Amino acid sequence: MKITAAITKEQGVTFTVVLVKTGVISSSNREQVRTSAPSNFPRPIILAEQSHGKMKYHGRTDIVRFLSNVPYQDLPWKVYTL
Repeated sequence: MKITAAITKEQGVTFTVVLVKTGVISSSNREQVRTSAPSNFPRPIILAEQSHGKMKYHGRTDIVRFLSNVPYQDLPWKVYTL
C-alpha cells in the first residue's frame, strides 16, 4: 500500500498532510481514514483532496487555514510504501 503525504513543521507544530481520493473529506468515514494513518506519522493528521485543480483540506482549523494560503506544490510530498 502506498500513501502520499507531506510531513510539515510550521511555527513549531509538526503535522502530516495525507492525500486522499476525491470525496473522502465529505464522506462519513473520513475520521476512520484519518485514524488509519500510520502511527509514526506526526499528529495531527490533515486530510487533503484535489478537486478541479484546487486542494481541499480537513482537520485542525488553524492548520487548514494556514494550508489554504500555501501552494500545495510547495509542501514536501513524498510517497510512503507501507
